[in-house]
Amino acid sequence: MKIRTIVLLLIFLACGQPQQMTEFISKGKIDYRLSPEDEALLDSIQQKTFLFFMGEHHPEWGIVKDRAAAWAPSSIAATGFGIPCFAIGVERKWITRQQAAQITLDILSFFMNSDQSGDKNGIGYKGFYYHFLRMDTGKREWNCELSSVDTGLLMMGIIFARNFYNLDNDVEKQIRLLAGKLLDRVDWDFMQMPDSGRFANTLSMGWTPEKGQHDWGWAGYNEALFLYVLAAGSGMKDAERSYRSWLKTYEWKTPYEGLSHVAFPPLFGHQFSQAFIDCRDLVDPYMKEKGIDYFENSRRATYVQRQYAIDNPYGWVGYDSLCWGITACDGPTEKYNFGDRKFLGYAGRGTSGPDYNYHDDGTIAPYGPLCSLPFAPEIVFPTIREMNERYGAKLWGKYGYYDSFNPTANWVNDDWIGIDQGPMLIMIENFRTGLVWDYMMKDEIIQEGLNRLGFEYLK
Repeated sequence: MKIRTIVLLLIFLACGQPQQMTEFISKGKIDYRLSPEDEALLDSIQQKTFLFFMGEHHPEWGIVKDRAAAWAPSSIAATGFGIPCFAIGVERKWITRQQAAQITLDILSFFMNSDQSGDKNGIGYKGFYYHFLRMDTGKREWNCELSSVDTGLLMMGIIFARNFYNLDNDVEKQIRLLAGKLLDRVDWDFMQMPDSGRFANTLSMGWTPEKGQHDWGWAGYNEALFLYVLAAGSGMKDAERSYRSWLKTYEWKTPYEGLSHVAFPPLFGHQFSQAFIDCRDLVDPYMKEKGIDYFENSRRATYVQRQYAIDNPYGWVGYDSLCWGITACDGPTEKYNFGDRKFLGYAGRGTSGPDYNYHDDGTIAPYGPLCSLPFAPEIVFPTIREMNERYGAKLWGKYGYYDSFNPTANWVNDDWIGIDQGPMLIMIENFRTGLVWDYMMKDEIIQEGLNRLGFEYLK
């Protein structure tokens, strides 16, 4: 019997009566009328973005590089996002189903056969994996951490795979078999923080063989929302208590009238979980009390970014109603500093209004607004068209939009990042067809996780 099934059985026995289980569903594509020009624009963006995953995965192991640069290692999060991206390629007829299935099987086989000893030069431990893996050996790179959230993103991709690849042939049956084994192997209890301290009971951000568990846990609203659902649905013993600790650290803010929401400045924090989970009308006890669902929360966060760019409190060149998107990305670095203008390299940029900013240095990432397409297409489409009109080919290369640009520094990035490319491709597809939501929401792990954590639909 699977561990998560045993946990639910124990809950049933403890309560002495059946628990009311909600069926959570995908509501499909976004109801928004697209013009032929809109369709053509999205076709071009998606197809170019897809080429990143075709060009930057390992030919034998399938794992996806962190970024396109020649020196870059693989990222387990980019690989997790990549798994649905190969399937999108199937649906869009850019790759055959057989090709996508084989790449996916290669990925799952690589992780299934990986060194799980926790060795400092290994690949993983207790079902988790090191954040970055070398493209030549597949082993740990840069003394990086055994990452909970990045392993989680990999597992979300694996959940998608076992539902999408449902045909009765050897490759797809093997995908489903390995997916189940990989999901069952993750020891979520290993990542729970101690029951005292600032991050008591939350999920730890990671572990290293040199220092053990990280001192920081996943707290506050951010990209890790899905992680608690995944852990709860996968049999974590104290998932409910852990999630209550997570909710206690939420920050409800009203940066502009009518745009109150649970704040997290970088846009990606409002997008990553919803690349996989359809959050329309979905609330937990905290959000139910506030009267809005998580999808609406992300819509408001998107509008806040636009309003911040209109106000442009720091006077950055280019910011306005049609040029916004402050989120984690590369930046110009200090080499471009002038006068009182200071620039960063890669940073978790973001804004939740004028009084709550992370590293705003005038850098904009096109994937920021595009990942919010399902939430606010009425402002995303004009923004992307205007970016194209103003900056044209400067922002566009072999894999579509470059990761970021900064008009104040007169700088454009020359690279693409996997954890930006993947969510962008997925969220555009969810907007158009609901594809990833459709296959994710039916999975037992998602269903059990949402039920255990007290999610329901807002009446």
